[in-house]
Amino acid sequence: MLKNNKILKPELAKNVNADLLPTSERIMDPLSYGASFMGGCVSIGTFSMGAALIGKLTIAQAIIAMCIGCLVIAIALVLVGVCGHTYGVPFTIQARSSFGFAGLKIPGFLRGIPAIVWFGFQSWVGAGAINSCLKILFGISNLPVVFILFTILQVALAIKGFKEIKWMENISCLFIIGILIYMLYVVNTKFGAQIGNAFGGIKGTWGMPFWAATTSFLGIYATMIVNASDYSRNLKEKTGSVATGSIYTVAILPVTLFMGLIGLLVTAATGNSDPVAVFSTTMNSKFLTILTLAFIAFAQVTTNVLNNIVPPAYVLVESFNIKWSWATIIVGALSIAVMPWRLVTAKSAAGLSLFTRLYSAFLGPIFAVLVVDYFILRKKQLDVNDLYDKENSPFKGINWAAVIAIIVGAIVGCVVMDLSWYISLIPTAVVYYLLMKYAHFGNIDNFRRGTIFDEGAAEEKTAETAA
Repeated sequence: MLKNNKILKPELAKNVNADLLPTSERIMDPLSYGASFMGGCVSIGTFSMGAALIGKLTIAQAIIAMCIGCLVIAIALVLVGVCGHTYGVPFTIQARSSFGFAGLKIPGFLRGIPAIVWFGFQSWVGAGAINSCLKILFGISNLPVVFILFTILQVALAIKGFKEIKWMENISCLFIIGILIYMLYVVNTKFGAQIGNAFGGIKGTWGMPFWAATTSFLGIYATMIVNASDYSRNLKEKTGSVATGSIYTVAILPVTLFMGLIGLLVTAATGNSDPVAVFSTTMNSKFLTILTLAFIAFAQVTTNVLNNIVPPAYVLVESFNIKWSWATIIVGALSIAVMPWRLVTAKSAAGLSLFTRLYSAFLGPIFAVLVVDYFILRKKQLDVNDLYDKENSPFKGINWAAVIAIIVGAIVGCVVMDLSWYISLIPTAVVYYLLMKYAHFGNIDNFRRGTIFDEGAAEEKTAETAA
């Protein structure tokens, strides 16, 4: 039987971009890993997802929907991240076993596009907060210039890699939680009467709108789920799956609850879903106003650097064999090109919710393929050399079984957009499994040689290793 082989041959390592090699040093213990995720989950998009629930759910139902979404996220992160944690490889290398050396560009770009859009969106909001601070303190206001400089700052931080990201996220953790608690307190005390009136006549529902809400909150992190290995490869090796799942839950759930509720309550009370506009005009203290706006800006840095720059940068590094620094610069330029100022409007909340469910219809199938491939077909056993040997690897080319499976899953997901991520999973998983087990077209037979589910291939691989 084929055994795990985690050692990359030196002759293969010489021809690989250094940023894609298996991690040699695990720099994050469980505490710093959890702090990194807590900082990375402060997404301004969560405000908008909360705002989109007005008139649909009661406050209690909104809280439950957020909790369900977060628990699904934690489980999904564990399932995808096990491979990266075991072998020390990033998502773009992990995906070679299921999509192929050439085929992995498909899930890579499907994952990278939403990240770049969110990077631009959140950078514009963060720049707006900084611009408001400058206006209050010095009477200076130039949002476009602040936006460009703010984007450059985030790219510069990302260029430094995970060691710098680790310390930035760790330092920000307690500050983030403290300010979120304070913001929720301010919203409740200042707008209590308006909030009561807004929700007084809402009966809520446990039907489709409720489950659509879980999809929206899950969808914010659907991009993070796909590239979980980019993070888990830096976690200390002896951290088990249960412990890792607990870390994800403790990190993601409170931040999502606070931000989702703030977005829901602020918008219900004021009619404005832009937290910068609300908190820059409703505080009674200049100091507290600046502190809150500074938090909003800082939160975008912690989220963007970890979740919206690193993943698409890895895709560019793998696809075009460029240096990490150039990849992050390109991601920054593309985030400006998506014109985020058109996304941040009073009417954007519903549109962003739709956008989230739309790309979830594609990211759910990618998740399903990765999980079926690693756990069911390959039984968590890989030869890391197969993932890097472009000349002799069974994973050369495109695995059309994976491509067909995600197309089927995405079509099903788009039929019921409100539940896109959930309902895309089973069709994708079934189609991928059946094609990999029984089909004989394209490179499918070659891909079986890198796994133990084909006993003949396993014996052949074991004989080659022994020789």
